[in-house]
Amino acid sequence: MIKKELTLSSKHNNRPFGVDYRYQSTDGQKPVILFIHGFKGFKDTMHFNVIADVIAEAGFVYVKMNLSHNGVTPEHPQDFVDLEAFGNNNFSIELDDIGVVVNHICNHQLGIPENEIDVSRLYLAGHSRGGAVSILRACEDTRVKRLVTWAAVADLEAFWSPDFVKEWREKGVQYIKNARTHQDMPLYYQMVEDFEKNSQRFRITDQLTKLTIPFLAIHGTDDETVPVEALLLLKNAYPSIQTHRIEGANHTFGGKHPWTSPELPVFSKELVSTTVEFLKQP
Repeated sequence: MIKKELTLSSKHNNRPFGVDYRYQSTDGQKPVILFIHGFKGFKDTMHFNVIADVIAEAGFVYVKMNLSHNGVTPEHPQDFVDLEAFGNNNFSIELDDIGVVVNHICNHQLGIPENEIDVSRLYLAGHSRGGAVSILRACEDTRVKRLVTWAAVADLEAFWSPDFVKEWREKGVQYIKNARTHQDMPLYYQMVEDFEKNSQRFRITDQLTKLTIPFLAIHGTDDETVPVEALLLLKNAYPSIQTHRIEGANHTFGGKHPWTSPELPVFSKELVSTTVEFLKQP
């Protein structure tokens, strides 16, 4: 397995962010998957590296990225050491960050030999809120040819009640508790302002009317964070979507951080096999 870590720069604040890729060298070109982590996540959290290995072994170039303002840094890739950056994150930044990596992939700027990677078969995958921004990016970027989401958020405003937003506006910041690290993580009101300025771009069900590519959405029936009913919203907006429910799976499909086993939890094995089967379809 060939693996490499590199650092790219965001268009926003020229902020550096980490990217990695892995693949098995073969005689032919392989499709490439770009994976996007979720809220309060990062590319190496939980069992994401084991998932990456398994999918790469199945015949893909697997690329993972940190969103530039997720709170980690290239020097501290698994710790939220920059909460100011976290607080200044928004969906415009996330979509632009994905665009930076897509550009590097399609322009053969990641250092992957051209005989190993088929950039005409570029697929996006995303978990949770990373699934939401993956949908939005796929809806506006014709270079993306297939899309897979894992426990995706179907409505980015769903967690913002009117009272929450009112208090947010008055205080200028809301703090989100990180149950794992016990950090109070700030979200500045600029996130709402960015959403209101670009609301049409960020409304997933509206944007899905533009999508024309194969789309698979996978969700656990026991998801405690994003209810499985999110699949219905996606299906109503994009009738040709393929959906897959994993009975008993939670939001992370059995994963937790840190993950020390070389084996995947049973729910994630189903997640990976379903994903690979979909992406290998003609």
